[in-house]
Amino acid sequence: MTKLRVGLLFGGCSGEHEVSINSARAIATALTQGQNIDRYELMPTYIQKDGRWQASDFSQQVLDSGNLTSFTLTDDRHENHSSAEVNSSLTQKTPSSLCQIPPQAAQVDVWFPVLHGPNGEDGTIQGLLKLMQVPFVGSGVLGSAMGMDKIAMKTAFAQAGLPQVKYRAVTRAQIWSNPCIFPKLCDNIEVALKYPCFVKPANLGSSVGIAKVRGRAELEAALNNAGSYDRRIIVEAGVEARELECAVLGNDVPKASVVGEITYDSDFYDYETKYTEGRADLLIPAAVSQVIAAQIQEMAIQAFLAVDAAGLARVDFFYVEKTGEVLINEINTMPGFTATSMYPQLLAASGIPFSELVDRLIQLALERH
Repeated sequence: MTKLRVGLLFGGCSGEHEVSINSARAIATALTQGQNIDRYELMPTYIQKDGRWQASDFSQQVLDSGNLTSFTLTDDRHENHSSAEVNSSLTQKTPSSLCQIPPQAAQVDVWFPVLHGPNGEDGTIQGLLKLMQVPFVGSGVLGSAMGMDKIAMKTAFAQAGLPQVKYRAVTRAQIWSNPCIFPKLCDNIEVALKYPCFVKPANLGSSVGIAKVRGRAELEAALNNAGSYDRRIIVEAGVEARELECAVLGNDVPKASVVGEITYDSDFYDYETKYTEGRADLLIPAAVSQVIAAQIQEMAIQAFLAVDAAGLARVDFFYVEKTGEVLINEINTMPGFTATSMYPQLLAASGIPFSELVDRLIQLALERH
């Protein structure tokens, strides 16, 4: 049987570069285990932080390395790595060098872009892969872009009738406007949302640039900070609630997983809490009634379809126990994919182990193509 050549695309130009490498390492392991060994041939392709694509040999070194920091770039040089192969790959950074895709890409049968954040799950890389006319895992241009932009996402959720917290969309131009406009903007936010509220860049992942604010001075500082990350900003009302998550798998007829819960001791689920071992706990299944679990599963599928997602997604919710309300928070079309990440754990608890999940996602990519 001829093996399918899987182009595992990872790294990328975002703050979640290292998270992407960890996800890719787990997927690469799954592709070389069990029945997947006979089905797939791994062709890793690493995208550096400066945007340059690397060929399979060097990309495999990144996957194999236990010291990921040795592959970060400083002044266009790899730190702590002196092999001739690596040094020869570091040509002077030019626009043409950033656009050069390794020749091996022409041999790929299906792409698995495990890229998180901007330039990875926002529709940009998906557009490039569409131009290549090769199947790829995950959502297309529209689903990825809507899943990345929190304002567009929430607009789609509202259109689908999904309940969510109150929010206001803000632009950088409003924040960095003349001294007369900015105070009025803050006044309107205070009246509409009250305190505490959350200020978020609309197009960043992993809680980057997010702040919980409790007063006017904090609101002004948080808006200014968020504006340095993105030209679109969203401000959401705070809510006392449990944070529940549901995984979705499929294309036009998606299925939802069991429901999980995230618990933590910090003020909110910020970047440090999310990626520091021991700071957060994942509870699967979540201790909620069957009625609430079923409601979340149905809402997760509705959200998946509302943004035209495909393949996989993790949908996050707020469960307000005092009132019994379930509010949708957001959808993530390329969630963390290590063996200990919430998405694969939810599917494992639903009867689909990690290696089988990777196989299913590749088959879904072929089906959609």
